[in-house]
Amino acid sequence: MVLPLELAVVGALATGLLALAAVISGALTRSAGVVAAAFGLVIVILGGFPYLALLVLFVVASVLATRYGFEEKQRRHVQEGTAGERGVWNVVAHIVLPTALVLGFALAAGDVALPPLLPLLYTAALAFGAADTFASEFGVLSGKAWGILSLRPVEPGTNGGVSVLGTLWAFTGAATTAIVGWLLFVVFRAPVLDAGFAITVALLSGFLACQVDSLLGALLENRGVLTKGSTNFLAMLSSIGIAFLLFEALGSIV
Repeated sequence: MVLPLELAVVGALATGLLALAAVISGALTRSAGVVAAAFGLVIVILGGFPYLALLVLFVVASVLATRYGFEEKQRRHVQEGTAGERGVWNVVAHIVLPTALVLGFALAAGDVALPPLLPLLYTAALAFGAADTFASEFGVLSGKAWGILSLRPVEPGTNGGVSVLGTLWAFTGAATTAIVGWLLFVVFRAPVLDAGFAITVALLSGFLACQVDSLLGALLENRGVLTKGSTNFLAMLSSIGIAFLLFEALGSIV
């Protein structure tokens, strides 16, 4: 369902201002801010405010995680960008699929209310984003890391490297996003699935997809077959796929 004109205008203004704030604060480059605003506009107009709100909270959490211990990250040369900013391809990798979900479901639903499957898949996508960001930004500060395939010690921040700290933060990111996402959809009165089921599925999907990201990093990104952005894109796609499979397998018994 498309937002009424008055709410669409409010949503558009909010999206533009939030993107501008992200650019001014140094969280996004100018071009990344434009891309984020364009995709965010589609999300809020076709999905509604809970979808935009969850996206904004994800971005804010990512910025805070990126800037945590930034001097130490700079010292180790594992920081994001030159000053913690995220560029166009990083934004695209994390926002294309959530936008595509909202767009696809909106086109299929027409004037009918969006189905509860959309919030589940959307939350699962961003649960991966949070899990991956938290694992990377906090895990890189860990003193020890191991290759996910070789199990041999590697430098923290290595593609395919995992650590206890990073894994714990990946779980935290996925869990927090799953819980906050469900609550947002309830507050904004969007159709949602059972709380326990929806939160568990989104959490598991995001966390498992974070491990898929590490596997892709070890197998393909380290060999130059994939870029960081394409690795993130495919891992987020796997999160959506896992959530859908769990919904199909277990949704009927909830």
